[in-house]
Amino acid sequence: MGDACFSTQLIDGDGVFNVSGLDHFMKEVKLGECGLSYAVVSIMGPQSSGHKLLKDDTAFEKQSALFALAVSDIVLINMWCHDIGREQAANKPLLKTVMMRLFSPRKTTLLFVIRDKSKTPLENLEPILREDIQKIWDAVPKPHAHKETPLSEFFNVEVVALSSYEEKEELFKEQVSHLRDRFQHSIAPGGLAGDRRAVVPASGFYFSSQQFWKVIKENKDLDLPAHKVMVATVRCEEIGNEKLASFTADEEWLQVEEAVQHGYVPGFGKKLSSLLDRCLSEYDMEAIYFDEGVRTSKRQQLESKLLQLVNPAYQSLLGHLRTRIVEEFKESFDRALTKEGFAIAARDCTQTFLEKFDKGSEDAAIQQVKWDPSKVKDKLKRHIEAHVASVRAAKLSELCAKYEAQLTKALAEPVEALLDSASEDTWSAIRKLLQRETKAAISGLESALSAFELDEATDKELLAKLENHGRSVVESKAKEEAGRVLIRMKDRFSTLFSRDADSMPRVWTGKEDIKAITKTARSASMKLLATLAAIRLDEDGDNIENVLSLALVDTSRPGTTDRSIQSFDPLASSSWEKVPEEKTIISPVQCKSLWRQFKAETEYTVTQAIAAQEANKRNNWLPPPWALAAMAILGFNEFMTLLRNPLYLAVIFVVFLVGKAFWVQLDIATEFQNGFLPAILSLSTKFVPTIMNILKRLADEGQRPAASDRQRETELQPTNRSSYSSVTSAGSSSITATESGPECSSPVAK
Repeated sequence: MGDACFSTQLIDGDGVFNVSGLDHFMKEVKLGECGLSYAVVSIMGPQSSGHKLLKDDTAFEKQSALFALAVSDIVLINMWCHDIGREQAANKPLLKTVMMRLFSPRKTTLLFVIRDKSKTPLENLEPILREDIQKIWDAVPKPHAHKETPLSEFFNVEVVALSSYEEKEELFKEQVSHLRDRFQHSIAPGGLAGDRRAVVPASGFYFSSQQFWKVIKENKDLDLPAHKVMVATVRCEEIGNEKLASFTADEEWLQVEEAVQHGYVPGFGKKLSSLLDRCLSEYDMEAIYFDEGVRTSKRQQLESKLLQLVNPAYQSLLGHLRTRIVEEFKESFDRALTKEGFAIAARDCTQTFLEKFDKGSEDAAIQQVKWDPSKVKDKLKRHIEAHVASVRAAKLSELCAKYEAQLTKALAEPVEALLDSASEDTWSAIRKLLQRETKAAISGLESALSAFELDEATDKELLAKLENHGRSVVESKAKEEAGRVLIRMKDRFSTLFSRDADSMPRVWTGKEDIKAITKTARSASMKLLATLAAIRLDEDGDNIENVLSLALVDTSRPGTTDRSIQSFDPLASSSWEKVPEEKTIISPVQCKSLWRQFKAETEYTVTQAIAAQEANKRNNWLPPPWALAAMAILGFNEFMTLLRNPLYLAVIFVVFLVGKAFWVQLDIATEFQNGFLPAILSLSTKFVPTIMNILKRLADEGQRPAASDRQRETELQPTNRSSYSSVTSAGSSSITATESGPECSSPVAK
C-alpha cells in the first residue's frame, strides 16, 4: 500500500456496525486479496493513551474491548509506568471480563507498552506485570475442558517500555521506530502475530467481524471455533457460487456446450477437465485459509454442481458418439459382407466398433468424476444387434426366396407336363422329381446357411420351410391344373379321337370303329380326371381311377343290364375313400358333374365323325371294277371312231372344259355330301346364275387379245375353291363357300 493510509470508523457511538464503511475500506486497501497475510491490531488503555472509548458507558467499554480482542491478532495495552500494580489504572477488571468470555483456538498477543518508563529497570517491572496477568487468569472461571489449561495456550504476553517523549525525545522516537518495525513484520515466523492458527482469511474478515459484534451485542458467549466454522461456511459458499457463475459464463465452456449440441466433439474430456480443474483451483486458492472441513465440504458441493452442469453435455456427446458409431458400423458391415461370411463379418464388426466406442468414451471421460458409460454402450450394443438381426433376416429371406424360386422353376413346368400326360405313373414320377429337386435345393441352402452360424433349430426350420415350399408348388400346380381339367379332358379327347397312332388327322372313310375310338379317348380323359382328383405326394393307396372307370366308362356290371336301376352310385359322395380331405382337389360329386359336361361337349365331335362316314359312303358312286371292264370291251368301237375323227375329240374337249367349269363353280361334290335332295335343291338355285357368269366371262375374253388355252382354263377356275368342313369339339355347323357367299347347313345325323 506504500505510504497511503485509509481509515474508517467500524463501530459508532450507538454501537452500530459500519457495514458500508468496512466494505469500502476492504475494497480500497484490497484486503480480500491478502489471504492470511494481514494482521489486526487493537489498542486498549486508560484515557489519552491512544484509543477512543466512551468514558460514561462501562458496558460499551467491555463490549468494544471484547470485540477488539476477538478480531485482533495483537492487542496493544498502553500503561503508564506508575500505574503498574493498580487495579483500575492497569485495566485489571476489563482484562478479567474479556478473559472470562474469550477462549480462542489461537493465541492472541497481549502487548503491554509501558509509557514514560522511570529509572526502574524493565527487568524489575515485567515480572510484576506478568504476575498480575497470571492472577487474573487464575481467577477467571474456565470451562471444564480448560480447567488446567495454562495462560500461554491462549495468550502470548509481551512487555515493552517507552521512555518519556518530553524528557528523552530522540530515545522515544528510536524505541517507537523499533516497535513499528516489529509490527511491520508481525506475521513473519517469530513475529508479534506469528501464531496464525484459526486466522480468518482476509476475504472473510468483513463477515467475521460483523458476526462477532452481533454476538457481543446480544451478550452471548463467544464460541470462536463455531464462529470460525460459520465464517468459513458462509465465505466458502460465496466463493463456490462465484466460481460456479464464472464457469457458467466462461466463453470456452459455452463454445464446447454449443458444439456438443450439434455433434461429437473430439477431446471433450480434456477440455472439460481443464476447465473444471481451473475453476476448482481458483476456489482452492481463495478458500485455502478457511476451515479445512468446511472448505472441503464446499469444494465438494461446488464440484457436484459443476458436474451436474456439464453432465447433460457429456450425455449428449455419448449420444452423438453412439449414433456416429452405429452409422459407421452399418457401412462397414455392408462392405464386410461382400468379403466374408455373415457371422464372421457381424462378429468382427461388432467387436471393432464396440472397442471404438470404448476409446471414444475414454476421450470423453472427465478426470474429476468417473461416470459410467455402460448404459450408453448397452444401448449401442442393442442397436448393433438389432441392425445385425434385421440384415440377417433380410439376407435369409433373400436367400430362401432365391432357392424357393429355383425350386419353383425346377418343378412348375415339369409337374405341369407330367399332370398333362396323366398316366398311371404320373404321381410316382412327380414324387421322384420333387425329391430330387428338393434335395438339390436343400443342399444348396444348407451350404449357404453355414455362413450365418445359426442355431440348429433355426437351420431345421428354414430347411423344412424350403421342403414344404416344394410340396406347395406341386400342390398349387395340381390345383391349378384341376381348375382347367375340363379343357384338358376335351383337348385329350379331341387329340385321341381326331388323330391316329401316327398323330395324323383321321379321314372317316367308313372303315373306322368310332365306338372303340370314342371309348379309348374317353378312358384317357377319365385317367386325366382321376389323376387330378387328389394330391398323391405321400402314397398311391387310393382307388379313385377304378371308381371313376367303373362309374363313368365301364357301365356294365355283373347282374345289372340297365344303369337306371342301379341302387348305388359310387360318385354320390363329397370325399374319396382313403384320401384325406386336405388332399382332395375334385370330389366325387364334382367329378360326376364334370364328366356329364365333358360328354355333352364332346358328343358333337362323335356325331360329326359318324356323319362324315355316312357322307363318304354316299359319295363313293364309281362303278365296280367288273362294270369298268365291260365298258372298256363294249366301247372299243366307239373309242376307235373317236381316234379316226379328231373333230369329235375337239368337241369332247370343249364339252369337258365347260362341264368342269360348271362342276367347280357349283361345287357339286360338296353339295352332295349334304345329301341328294338338299344338293338338287341347292344346285337348282345356283344353276342359272352360274351359266350367266360363265357366258359373261367368255364375252369378256373375246374382247381381250388372244391367249393360250392354258391361260383361259386358269381364268375359268373359280375365285373361291371348294371349302372343307373341319371336325371340332365345339362346332355346331359346317361352312360351305360359294359364289354368292358362305352358306350354313346342318349336318345330317343318322
